[in-house]
Amino acid sequence: MAADKSRFVVSADWLQGELGAKDLRILDASFYLPAQKRDADAEYASGHIPGAIRFDQDKIADHSTNLPHMVPSPEFFAEEVGKLGISESDRIVIYDGPGLFASPRVWWLFHIVMGAPNVFVLDGGLDGWKAEGRPLETALPAFAPATFKPKFNGSRVVSLNEMRGIVDSHSLQIADARSAGRFAATEPEPREGMRSGHMPGARSLPSGVFATNGNFKSLSELRETIEKAGIDLEKPVVTTCGSGITAAIITLALESLGHDNNKLYDGSWSEWGSRADTPIVTGQD
Repeated sequence: MAADKSRFVVSADWLQGELGAKDLRILDASFYLPAQKRDADAEYASGHIPGAIRFDQDKIADHSTNLPHMVPSPEFFAEEVGKLGISESDRIVIYDGPGLFASPRVWWLFHIVMGAPNVFVLDGGLDGWKAEGRPLETALPAFAPATFKPKFNGSRVVSLNEMRGIVDSHSLQIADARSAGRFAATEPEPREGMRSGHMPGARSLPSGVFATNGNFKSLSELRETIEKAGIDLEKPVVTTCGSGITAAIITLALESLGHDNNKLYDGSWSEWGSRADTPIVTGQD
């Protein structure tokens, strides 16, 4: 791995060379918004990386809330991924279609929240894999059930009440991964019933700036991008986005730079923007 690349990202060359390894589990974590007009399940069925398991972020989630893909209990998570044949000791490689869109969320869930030590994201995603003519299969993989022993770290998951306190006290820097237009309220939210704008004190750090053609930027570029947005890497950060998916791209960038004093607001704008009692400001600042 190049010295200036994230230790959490693996190349297609590396993954292809590891296909079939007994301790390797590959997860297709593709997820799309309606505007992207892509069907993750259909794409998986039509051809996926050999051995890849479909990981549905809305199924392995907390179903006691109407908010999308919220972090499940460690017990439920362990039970469900165990059924898929995944152990916490496995080497777990996660990919999505574009490369760096939904896969960092599942990396965060497995590695940061549930404590699996060897979890990685595939650079370039499935789109890059296909463009390079690498092998695909349509068969569904069958792994024997496994035991997943989570080391749950709930302190890295921010609730609504905790987020209120952060906004009121300015105790953590807030990095918002939504587009600049959604942040400034110059373009509407994709989900109905959402107010536009951002949390007071938040900084705009759109998730798309961290990758080029689905490939994660170098560490030096990640650092420059984050600092240019006004985020001090010596201070704690909470990441947020539309529904907790792309906030993890910022988290992945932070962790890649050795910044582990960060949290993710799980409800994100799906929760904050849908309420009438949460403070919201507009504009770029």
